[in-house]
Amino acid sequence: MSEVKDQLLYSKEHEWAEAVSANTVRVGITAFAQEQLGDIVFLELPEVGAKIAKDDNLGTIESVKTVSDLYSPVAGVITKVNNELIDSPEKVNSEPYGAGWMVEIEVEGSTEEALSGLLTAQQYRELTEE
Repeated sequence: MSEVKDQLLYSKEHEWAEAVSANTVRVGITAFAQEQLGDIVFLELPEVGAKIAKDDNLGTIESVKTVSDLYSPVAGVITKVNNELIDSPEKVNSEPYGAGWMVEIEVEGSTEEALSGLLTAQQYRELTEE
C-alpha cells in the first residue's frame, strides 16, 4: 500500500496539496501516482507568475512507461517552482512528499477555502484501494 500522509489533502487525479502559509499551497504528486508511473525521467512545470485555474493542466510528468498530465488542485498564481526537479526528476520517486514537491500556488482568499473540495487522507486511501 502506498504512503498517504494524514496532514495533506488530495485530488482524485493523485496530486497532494498542503497549506504552507495563510494563502500559499504546495503541490506534488502522491506516492501512489509515482509508483504507477515508475521511474520519473522528465518534468515540465509552469513558469512563476502563471495564473492557473483549479483542475487546469499544471505541466507534464514523463516516466519510462508514459507521459501524464499534472493538474492543479487549486486556483491561483504560481509563486515557486521546484527547479531542482528539472535536473533531478528522480526526487519525485524517492521523496514525493518532500524534496519532490513541484510548485507553490498563491490562492485568492484563504488556503482553507481553496482546499475545501479536496479529499482527506482517509478518502484518498479509499480511492486508491478500489
